[in-house]
Parts: sequence; structure tokens; C-alpha cells
Amino acid sequence: MRALVPLWSLALLAPWCATAQVSPREWAAYGRDAFGGRYSPLAQINRTNVTGLTVAWTYRTGDTAHTHRPAKFEATPLMVDGALYLSTPFGRAIALDPTTGKALWTYDAHVDRNGNWGDFASRGVSTWVDPRVSVGATCHRRVFLATIDARIIALDAKRGTPCRGFGKDGTVNLRTGLRNTPYYAEEYQLTSPPAIINGLLVTGSSVADNNRINAASGEVRAYDVRTGALRWSWDPVPRDSTDPAWASWRPLGRITGAANAWSVLAADSAHDLVFVPTTSPSPDYYGGERLGDNRYANSIVALRAATGMVVWHFQTVHHDLWDYDNASPPALVQLSRPGGAVDAVLQATKTGQLFVLDRLTGRPIFPVEERPVPRSDVAGERASPTQPFNSVIPPLSPNTLSLDSVWGATPADRDACLAQIRPLRNEGPFTPPSLQGTLSVPSNVGGAHWGGVAYDPFRHIAVVPVNRLAAFIQLIPLDKFDSAEAVHNSGRLDDQYTRMHGTPYFMRRRILKAPSGLPCTPPPWGALVGINLETGAKAWEVPLGDPATLRPQLAALSKTPLGLPNLGGPIVTASGIAFIGATFDHFLRAFDVETGRELWRGELPAGARATPMTYEIGGKQYVVICVGGSEDWGTGDYVVAFSLPKAS
Repeated sequence: MRALVPLWSLALLAPWCATAQVSPREWAAYGRDAFGGRYSPLAQINRTNVTGLTVAWTYRTGDTAHTHRPAKFEATPLMVDGALYLSTPFGRAIALDPTTGKALWTYDAHVDRNGNWGDFASRGVSTWVDPRVSVGATCHRRVFLATIDARIIALDAKRGTPCRGFGKDGTVNLRTGLRNTPYYAEEYQLTSPPAIINGLLVTGSSVADNNRINAASGEVRAYDVRTGALRWSWDPVPRDSTDPAWASWRPLGRITGAANAWSVLAADSAHDLVFVPTTSPSPDYYGGERLGDNRYANSIVALRAATGMVVWHFQTVHHDLWDYDNASPPALVQLSRPGGAVDAVLQATKTGQLFVLDRLTGRPIFPVEERPVPRSDVAGERASPTQPFNSVIPPLSPNTLSLDSVWGATPADRDACLAQIRPLRNEGPFTPPSLQGTLSVPSNVGGAHWGGVAYDPFRHIAVVPVNRLAAFIQLIPLDKFDSAEAVHNSGRLDDQYTRMHGTPYFMRRRILKAPSGLPCTPPPWGALVGINLETGAKAWEVPLGDPATLRPQLAALSKTPLGLPNLGGPIVTASGIAFIGATFDHFLRAFDVETGRELWRGELPAGARATPMTYEIGGKQYVVICVGGSEDWGTGDYVVAFSLPKAS
């Protein structure tokens, strides 16, 4: 017998569901709905019975058999109209039966699998119902596939065939019409599904980092969702001298690119607003050719959906020199405040901040203050003298690392870490890159990362995964660069080197690790954090992941659970459970939203570098996650569904 949601819960859910316009049983967008809050009103799986979850079915895409390139299976499937839809990094869209995992259809966009894609990933598809097309007719419901080679393809949801009336034979090519054209094919990519709002399909893009000053431009564009016709284009690097942000870039005749939005966008159709999380302008680690705050870059920007005009923006990092992109998707939520309910935007950042803003004005709901930060000592560079910090909501992750707190699994490991860190410039948060080398905390993978935020609207808790790692950053003058040394360090220390064309420097960076391969930062190296958004206080923080499951000898290293670096996000359900994979170890976990206590872990065939989703069909609730994120997450092409053996 199917479990019933309590009547009090249904009463509270009514306005939420009406606003989101999604059936309680479905998962209709990357963040469940256009708001992106990742809250499901389902409650059949609860804190009492979650330990009974077992694998209901497993589907394999077959993609790993066809390439040796590392590809990141980061998709979050959608479930609408009784079918499950997802994408793969290789430009394939797949429809599955949500009760058995059997393939209903597949479509192959024939992406070049040998391309040197910098972020070979796809986070999923989008879907839309055309009210002008009758139910059952071709392209009544469309599935939009975003491919790594920067195409958006409209497919008939029932058959998996292109909707020929969209763009050119069903395809829009995003490389057309860019201000700064890509220098090479893999410089410009698409890794996230587009947002759909009021008859428009709105998309950002992914631009390769650190290559040149005039990288491919990061225009956000809106297309007619039915025809694919371009409706507007907005460049995060302002081109109009009348734009209020124009003066925050010097020299004024700049050719900078990027500042793109590679993460997932959020949309509020009632207010005709699209919320765009922008990234760092090019190049990431030297800003001498783009002096000033660089407004609209590294910001959460509210655009008028009908026109693409800026309504408001809030900059999370001024004049970024650390690759502190806004990687997390914004989440649109409703908060209970002393004066009444407030529509808000949550934006988690790589700097470990959770900014909570008024959705209509961009003003902080919890106070934010500008604090002095260190100045740059690099010729030609002028770092921002201040950066924004929350004054009530605590940091999600540490933003400093003192010599006293440097960690090592053994005395030899700690000595090796100290030897790396002692010579570095280390003056606290936002210490700029330097010629001697700089300690950067958090690292360029966060803090909070693209996994983003899930929000429980009844318990008022935002759940955020974070990394707790430090990075080494160095600028090397061109005449000091030693290619043989770079090859040696790349092999010995996992250093990354990039020639930043148009600047006088190479960039060098790495995550700081001991010879054992373990981080130099104290554990836990990954955590899940709950923030109470009634008070702004941290409700709880727990380690996320257990490296001892991969290397049992690590179990005795520390009295503190070690946690693991993670990429992938959480979801929350009405029963008070947060589900998340994300870590190197091979588990999907369930946590109590109120306390952070781990309730259950389900074994996976590899690490899950993706965000799960949940739905109900045939009286049974399922939790589904894509598994196999490549690199430290392991190879895999699995879609795994969990459910209770019997609905109760």
C-alpha cells in the first residue's frame, strides 16, 4: 500500500507546487523545476525505512566502450510523462522506462569523441510541452539536448527524432554570432542544459580557461523555443559605454572574453527573470589587461527574460584572479522573514560563501560587507582592495590555512607539505597570485562547487557540499619559464602549466598534496553543510565520503573522519532526507536534513560525479543517479535506480 503524505504537509505543499508548476511525482528540470531548489515533495522513502533501499534497476549507456577519453557522466535525468530522459558526454540522448530502466529510444548527435574537450561532460537535458501541438503528435513534448560541441538539438520526446522546425533541421549552433570566435573547436563548449521560460530557451556556454586574453566570448542567448530563432544576446563583458558596468573595466577598449555562464540557469516565469551565474573573465589568474572590478563577471545576474536586459546584479568576487567562477546553479526559494515571506536567490560560491539575495532587487537578505584583502605585488596587476563577505552566515568551508594547521598522515608527509607551503605568499583570503607562489584557500575547485544547493522549504535548511582543499598558484614570467622543469613538475607534483597568451606570464597551479597523495589541509577534505536560513547559523556540518572504503589503511590516520573531495550535488525530500553521491568512493548516501546524521549508504559500481533525482511512478518512489565520473571517480556509464522492495 502506498504511503500517504500527511495532510499538514499537503497543505503546505500546495502553494509550492502551484508556483513551480511541476507534478509532485515528477522531476521536470535539472533542479526539479525551473527554480532549481531540488526539493521533492515525495515522502514514501523516509528516515525510518531508508535503510531498506535496494537497487531496483541498472542501465548502462555503453559509452565507455567507445572511447579512451576521460568523460564525466554528470547528468541528472528528468522524469516527465512516464519516461526518464538523460544525456551522455558523447552527445547521446536516451529515454528509459522509469520502472525497469529499459531503453525506449536513443539519439546520437555524433560528437567528435576524439576532440580535446577541456570539460568532457553533459549535465542533462531540458524539456518543454508545445501547447499548439496535440497530445501524441510529433514534438508535442520536446527534449532539448545540449552537446559538448555547442549545439542544441530539439527532439520529439516520444520517438527521439529531431523536431525539424527548430533551427536548421532541429539544431541551433551556438558558435554562430559570437563576438570573440573560438580559436580552436574545443575552446567553446556546452555542458549544461538550457533554461526554458515564457517561450524562450536561454543558454550560456563553457569557455576554456587560461589560454588567452581574448578568449571566446561568453554571451548568454535566448532562442524561440519553438523555432530556434535568436531573440536576444547579452554579453557579460559590457560593450556599451552607457552600461553602468562599462567603467568597471579598464582599458575601456578591452578585448576580454569568457565571463560566461557554464553552470545551470534558474528562471522565474511569473517575474519574467532569468538568473545567470557568471564566471571569471579571461584569463583567470592575471588581470592586468582587464583592470577594475569587471562587473557582470563573477556575478549572479538577473536578466529580463523578454529582452535580455540587466535588472540587477550582485558580484561575488571583484576582479577575479583565482578562478572563482560561480559554478553553483542559483536556487530560487521562498524564505520566512520577520516581515513575511520573501522570494530569494541562493548563490553558493567557490570562496565558501552562501549569498542570500532578494530575488527582485538583488539586495542581500543576510548582511554582506566589504572587507580589506591583500594587494597584488605583480607588475601591471591591481587586485581589488576589498571583497564581499557574509557577516552573519558563516563560511561554508575554511578560507585560511596557517602553518600550525598544515596536516600530514605521517611526519614525513607533514614535513613535505610544510616545505611546499612555507615559501608561499599566505596572507589570508584572496591573497593574489604572485611570482614567488601563493597559497589559495579555498582552491579553484571550492569551497562550494557546481554541485550547488538543495533547500528544504519547511525545515528552512540549505544543504551544500563543499571541498576543503588548498591550492598553489604561481605566475612565471615568460623569460623565466623552463619547459624541462615544467615537464618534471607536471609528472612529480601534478602541476598544471598554461601560457596565458597576451600576458607576460605562464600560470602554474596544483592542489597541495603530500608525497602519499593525501591533501596538506586538515580533514575532513569534503563535507556536507546545513545552513539554517531562518537565522543564518550553521545547523550542522558532517564529513562527506570515506576514503577508507577505497584504501582501508587510511582508517587509522585520524580521529576526525577524513571525508573526500567531491563534485555533484544534493537533493532533499519532504520526508527530511538529503541524498547525495558526489564523492570518490562508490556510494549514494542519505542524510537527515535536520541533524546531518548519515542514515544510509547504497553501494555503486563507481563514484557518482552527478546530482541524483527522485520520482514516483506506479505507487513507488525511486532515487536515481548517474555513475562514473572518470578520473578519481572511476570509469563507468551506469544509471542506477534505488527503491524500497515493497511500497509501504
